[in-house]
Amino acid sequence: MRACPFAVPPYGRAMATALTQEQDALAGLAAIVGADNVLTDPESLEFYATDVFRRHRLPLAIVRPGSAGEIAAIVRHARRCAIPIVLRGGGASYTDAYAQTREGGITLDFSRMKGIDVDEDNALVSVEPGVTWAELREALRARGLKTRFWGSYSGLHSTVAGGVSMNAISHGRGTAADSVVSLAVVTGTGETLSTGSALSGLAMPFSRHYGPDLAGLFTGDCGALGIKVRITLALERAAAAHGTASFDFARFEDLHEAFRRVAASGLAEENFGLDEALQQGQIGEADLGDKLDMAGAVMKGSSSLAKGAKTVAKMALAGSKGIARAKFAGHFIAEGFDQGDADRRIAEIRRIAGEFGKAIAPSVPEVVRAMPFAPLNNVIGPKGERWLPMHAQLPHCAARPFHAALQAYWQSRRGEMDAHGIYTGGMFMAVGTSVFIYEPTFYWPDARNAYHERTVEPGHLASLPTYQPAPEAEALVVQMKRDVVALMHEHGGVHYQIGRSYPYLEDHDPAHLAVVRALKRELDPDGIVNPGALGL
Repeated sequence: MRACPFAVPPYGRAMATALTQEQDALAGLAAIVGADNVLTDPESLEFYATDVFRRHRLPLAIVRPGSAGEIAAIVRHARRCAIPIVLRGGGASYTDAYAQTREGGITLDFSRMKGIDVDEDNALVSVEPGVTWAELREALRARGLKTRFWGSYSGLHSTVAGGVSMNAISHGRGTAADSVVSLAVVTGTGETLSTGSALSGLAMPFSRHYGPDLAGLFTGDCGALGIKVRITLALERAAAAHGTASFDFARFEDLHEAFRRVAASGLAEENFGLDEALQQGQIGEADLGDKLDMAGAVMKGSSSLAKGAKTVAKMALAGSKGIARAKFAGHFIAEGFDQGDADRRIAEIRRIAGEFGKAIAPSVPEVVRAMPFAPLNNVIGPKGERWLPMHAQLPHCAARPFHAALQAYWQSRRGEMDAHGIYTGGMFMAVGTSVFIYEPTFYWPDARNAYHERTVEPGHLASLPTYQPAPEAEALVVQMKRDVVALMHEHGGVHYQIGRSYPYLEDHDPAHLAVVRALKRELDPDGIVNPGALGL
């Protein structure tokens, strides 16, 4: 292997200073991507070192590659110089996903890589790692197409590559990984590996399966096993119409049973539930400008002007109180090849869920359908508080016992929480027929960080109060998060979006752990690609 430009020369000549080492490393990166695409200014370093939750170690530089070839060259250069590489997609992480864990690391920003290649004949779309879910949706909508899973709620910022790496959920069916056909991945050696049919130099990436499912290794890997430079997804025709339904459930148990049965029916394209804190706070307190934007989006997204006007009229009649009054709110979206088909599907969903709750105006799912990728103003609370979610995938049989245990835990910490102004909310979702997502969320008064200042819309940010730093409150939240994650695992919970936050390796039996570690050693022998992700 060729030595790094600043490696120690043989025969005892003096080592270069740390400053010279950094300068040489940066010069090598600039030679690959251009000096304008190597950022070292303090403001950029601070922003890229901070996620939704907290600030991490500063990177040496932010590097913006423009092609797969440049990414491979960056990896080879970083390997020679022992530079850790952290991968950042849209930045909407709350699990330390792009935290630098070593000194002198670089952070890759893929925002220059926006290629989208639509192959209608073969029902495939391939994207580069900088493409966001919102950009992909717009490109496909113009052709009447979509992917089965088509984005996370943060899709204005979140990328397809990041979603596949974190196994994102939200819009559409299943997870981001379920739509993957093939991946091209630059490994920690600088080599490029293609999965599925594309592993043959003569075949295009049209099939996920050609021998062992290598694509599956790189979905949900949090970037620990390599850098995705091409993501190929399956396409299908977009639905022509949709219907929505919302319910107020008196108890969590009622919400869960309705979600379980609707999931088993296969009728809903999307579902999500909110407890009173989220339904009333994050949604019910939207300002007038937001509500006008919502109404306009609903009109634009409706299958007809009459349907849009009718929906907006119902939203106006419901008002803020109509949105906020549910103890546990459940929302459903169904699709159909025409409006009659969509109406029949949503009618059956209403019948199923109506056994357990009371129908309310479906304002929330209509807005979500019309504005699936809203600005990331909800990364802070409705009164400017700090926000930290977590989640567990649970089997349906564990959802209710976990809920009861969690409520008991909140009650045991109530005095401490009240003393620091900490409150909690909950969001829920069924994924497929067997997985129930339980997402507890913390809110507390605390100073905003660089991520909030740059990501939240300026007008919205200006309307909110500010707070002094609250390190004791944050420390309590961190401890409570650990406790709740342990509670999740006691009930058989596992996680998407593992990052560096969830105890993935602690759950492994020895044989499984040996395989995962062997894969990491083979693909990234020097451990430079996203070190610390998955705990590796």
